[in-house]
Amino acid sequence: MVSCDWLPGGGATRPLEKWPQAETRAMGQAAKVLQLFKTLHRTRQQVFKNDARALEARIKINEEFKCNKTETSPKKIEELIKIGSDVELILRTSVIQGIHTDHNTLKLVPRKDLLIENVPYCDAPTQKQ
Repeated sequence: MVSCDWLPGGGATRPLEKWPQAETRAMGQAAKVLQLFKTLHRTRQQVFKNDARALEARIKINEEFKCNKTETSPKKIEELIKIGSDVELILRTSVIQGIHTDHNTLKLVPRKDLLIENVPYCDAPTQKQ
């Protein structure tokens, strides 16, 4: 049985197999949106750890989701999910935290998941035999 007040149909409880296809698709998209919302906030907390000013990105994330709360077009919703996923990926893989130590000095604080094995670069590639 499924019961959700925020889904089409007013949150009626009924077996999942009796839900019309459009409603089950909406449930799938709603789950994706909720998962993305949670993932963005978890990533924000990891990337901007101990930085109160940067942690205010929470407000921007919440505003963006609130602005698009009434969107009903499945195509537009998928597009917004893709944009949100791309933002989360960039935050997780590309943002490094910096701390001002002097007026001209920054101390970089990379997260462990950003550190990768350093592979030496070779100007003269070897010939395959």
